[in-house]
Amino acid sequence: MNTIPKSSFAFLKSLKKNNHRDWMTENKKEYQTNEKSLKAFYADIQAGLNVDDEIAKLKVFRINRDVRFSKDKTPYNVHRSVSFSRAGAHRRGGYYLRLEPGGNSVVAGGFFNPEPKDLLRIRTEIQMDSSEIRSILSEPAFAKAYGGKFDAWNPVKTAPKGFSKDDPNIDLIRLKNFVVTHKFTDEEVHAPDFGKKVLY
Repeated sequence: MNTIPKSSFAFLKSLKKNNHRDWMTENKKEYQTNEKSLKAFYADIQAGLNVDDEIAKLKVFRINRDVRFSKDKTPYNVHRSVSFSRAGAHRRGGYYLRLEPGGNSVVAGGFFNPEPKDLLRIRTEIQMDSSEIRSILSEPAFAKAYGGKFDAWNPVKTAPKGFSKDDPNIDLIRLKNFVVTHKFTDEEVHAPDFGKKVLY
């Protein structure tokens, strides 16, 4: 399996200090070389995911930032990220990998920002029986890797419409996303077994 070269993080660290177009133009060849290495790694991860799942597509996010509605007008992201979408509408969800120096690299999986129809279905099924999802979240190896819970991004404050705030599963029903994440140190990212850890 391909590895993440240290040069990729060295480039991102330099970009963070020199986040402007002139610098990027001067260092375009280095950027392209690093992107080639990263894309080879992404392809290996996709192949690994396909062993137990079915991935429809791999999307590499652009390094250019969308600054139209942001106060921060720096033109470039100082991380690299990619998503892996599962095949078939019946599967839903997917995987995400973010590579960023400073111990900010993350692998994530689950259902991010589901459409209202899907969100209602998830909440209803949790209301009916949460035992299966709680069993997965609390499984020792899974809990060690992902903290034993979903990341609570902006949950509903009390209860969604049609659900009771006194429901025993309200902690899960309140969520708007059903995603777990795991962070990696820079040393882990550059280690030869990083790809295996991402797939684990």
